[in-house]
Amino acid sequence: MKCTIVGMWGGFPKKSEPTSGYLIKQDGFPILLDAGSGVAAHVQNYVDLNDLHHILLSHYHYDHSVDIGAFLFGRKISAQLGKVEKTLNFYGPFDKDVSAQVNRSRQNLFRSYDENSKFEIGPFSIEFHKNAHTVETFAMKITDDDGKVLVYTADTSYRKSLVRFAENADVLISECSLYAGEEGEKMGHMNADEVGTLAAKAGVKRLILSHLPHYGNLDELAASAEAAGGENVSLARTGMEIEV
Repeated sequence: MKCTIVGMWGGFPKKSEPTSGYLIKQDGFPILLDAGSGVAAHVQNYVDLNDLHHILLSHYHYDHSVDIGAFLFGRKISAQLGKVEKTLNFYGPFDKDVSAQVNRSRQNLFRSYDENSKFEIGPFSIEFHKNAHTVETFAMKITDDDGKVLVYTADTSYRKSLVRFAENADVLISECSLYAGEEGEKMGHMNADEVGTLAAKAGVKRLILSHLPHYGNLDELAASAEAAGGENVSLARTGMEIEV
């Protein structure tokens, strides 16, 4: 399994760099986690849109989902041109407006999930964890058919249940919206200390810090996460490739 960081900024995109989007592939089979601002444009550097048939959404804040419309329209045009026949499948927490938007066309299908759901999509098995955020949000655990595990926290404050969910993961891509000492509980986000603690207690093998802030010295995030016990800590970068 390989993960390509399509975008990793929190809140809004940086110049030429999108917000949340993570392309997962194994044996040429792709799935996309989140579709934030700019992801539809930039994911095409790594996969043809007509080969991408599965998009999983953690929640519906704009920096994770605003490009839904771009993906829908891209599939519509490609279908009209005869370039693709397969359905574009979206998976997300139930939302009647999103469901209606996706299912408006026969080229698309929306499937809702909750914390008890499990999907088998190509070579991947996908499970979910209900987070503590300002809207209904889920972390995702992706296990490939070789038994490798990647966990993506999406947006959340620290929870002991998330430690259990991420236990022994090969790679943890964790939101790291705040610097050490900054309070994120009310906003539903984690600071660098909390992320490092999560990784240490879960025993993950590699930690990638994502959903990064637009201020400060980002290297301090990695240093704080390491000081809190995180191992093999890296800052996410646009275009970064992670072998799991």
